Amino acid sequence: MSASRTKFYLDKKNAKVMGVCAGIADYTGVDITWVRVGTVLLAFATSGWVVLAYFITGWVASSQPAGLYEDADDAKFWQGVRTNTRRSTAEVRSAFRDIDRRLADIEMMYTSRNSRLADEIDSLR
Repeated sequence: MSASRTKFYLDKKNAKVMGVCAGIADYTGVDITWVRVGTVLLAFATSGWVVLAYFITGWVASSQPAGLYEDADDAKFWQGVRTNTRRSTAEVRSAFRDIDRRLADIEMMYTSRNSRLADEIDSLR
């Protein structure tokens, strides 16, 4: 896939105006309702500067490519990667360590002098 899954995109599929709030919600993993409420509150608190920033972001940012995520689990995974890359790499490293340990156990079982296992392998031949 040529599109970057860690980049901010406008989410036109869930958009109300331009898709900026939906894009922020997709990028951060926060519920879209809370992002919209926060945007409205910030618009009042900053005397409208957030509205200007909203429209500039909607004009500058690119739309989310079709098929960026395969399913909801894929979207959740990439949201986690964007929010905490260190945790994501630690999870991958841990998964590889677990796989390596299991393969070492299988290799140890296969290469050991286990006569019962050798008999079972010979019976399968």
